[in-house]
Amino acid sequence: MKIVLASASLRRQELLKRIIQDFHIVVSNFSEDSIMYNNDPKDYVIKLSQGKAREVSERIDHEALIIGADTVVVLENKIMGKPKDEGDAFNMLKNLSGKWHKVYSGITLINTKDGKSISDYVCTKVKFSHISDEDIQKYINTGEPMDKAGAYGIQGLGGIFVEAINGCYYNVVGFPLNKISGMLKQMV
Repeated sequence: MKIVLASASLRRQELLKRIIQDFHIVVSNFSEDSIMYNNDPKDYVIKLSQGKAREVSERIDHEALIIGADTVVVLENKIMGKPKDEGDAFNMLKNLSGKWHKVYSGITLINTKDGKSISDYVCTKVKFSHISDEDIQKYINTGEPMDKAGAYGIQGLGGIFVEAINGCYYNVVGFPLNKISGMLKQMV
């Protein structure tokens, strides 16, 4: 059966190759704005992953196993999405400085042959060291934080801010390999 990743994320594509060599990419057109945040990050990321996987499953015309995923950064129960501009990125990083926050990923797999689907989530706690305004601005000037939830990438230059993590590293990157591998085994 064909495996389809419902994501344009190069990081997710690269990580999925560690589990599966042959898969297809069909970018989801699901509108994330259609899901309201109800102060439950687990529920929120699961609904987002379900929406992405379902939208792709309804568009393809062959049997496939669809993988939908979404990742959010949560500080004090508030979602920190991708920054709108450099000022927004600065504020996010300033707020994360010296604090623990959580990264949630929702994963959904849908088998288009039998309609079976499973969804789950992973949560990782991340601690930032104290970051100076100057270091925040230097990081923003690299451009790296502009397309990342919470305005940082642990796998890139933003990793220098991470003092500690408790949980799955790959979840913070945006694709929890261990969880996804286990879910794939349940579906095949």
